[in-house]
Amino acid sequence: MGKRIVIALGGNALGSNLPEQMIAVKQTARAIVDLIQEGHQVIIAHGNGPQVGMIQKAMAELTRSEPDKYIPCPLSVCVAMSQGYIGYDLQNALREELLDRGISKGVATVLTQVEVDPADPAFAHPTKPIGAFMTREEADRMVAERGYDVIEDAGRGWRRVVASPQPVSIIEIESIRDMVNAGLVVVACGGGGIPVYKTEGHHLKGAAAVIDKDFASCVLAQQVEADTLIILTAVEKVAVNFGKPDQKWLDELTPELARQYIAEGQFAPGSMLPKVEAAVKFAESAPGRSALITLLEKAKDGVAGRTGTAIHC
Repeated sequence: MGKRIVIALGGNALGSNLPEQMIAVKQTARAIVDLIQEGHQVIIAHGNGPQVGMIQKAMAELTRSEPDKYIPCPLSVCVAMSQGYIGYDLQNALREELLDRGISKGVATVLTQVEVDPADPAFAHPTKPIGAFMTREEADRMVAERGYDVIEDAGRGWRRVVASPQPVSIIEIESIRDMVNAGLVVVACGGGGIPVYKTEGHHLKGAAAVIDKDFASCVLAQQVEADTLIILTAVEKVAVNFGKPDQKWLDELTPELARQYIAEGQFAPGSMLPKVEAAVKFAESAPGRSALITLLEKAKDGVAGRTGTAIHC
């Protein structure tokens, strides 16, 4: 019997610009449809690092060239733009691959808002650089006029930094569930979701933040009651002592062992660490749930238990 699987695609599955993306999504679609053909129900989340950066820089240049006409585009809107155009390529590649294999199944992208807590401590300590490099004068003006937080980046100029809060819930989850239950392949929570928080009444306000796509995928997997969360990355398995002579690849991890390795500093922040943390959180969220960290092209073998690092209680 097939499983309900949430797949978190990394940047390597999408390319770093439009031509690369169009090529990359074809390979990505083949690996995903392999799972669908095996009888699994698949929901897809993805990153957007290169794409949202490209959009942010383009909007910043437009503002620089015509400051009296344009204002900087809110980060939440840039995330929405990236969701739309990544979803456009991804759903078309999936549709084509499904039809090539004689599988009649709808594919849809949901522009997804993810709620964050405005009291999250991350907002007091923004760390994620975004957008174009600025001169000191430009940075000072953005601080004075817009209240931006900025940092000097390795002698290359100044950049805005924003918070990376934890996801709380997915605003469009009922729609996503309905589509999944109707048999569609759904693309959701692109780039970790459009970060929003609730204000007066029923209003949602965009937050100047980026949400880690692995943590957002974990919340998505919990809220659609998935059996498995697959976090795709650039290596086939998780390793300890990575890059050292005594490097060891891990076939499986329990939450307890994962926390021990985390305490030892075995996993790099901003790289493998959030993947392991999200995998552990999902595996512990309900009995019978498991997570898998592996390469895109190894996803089918990983679900069959032949490779990857499995995280389970």
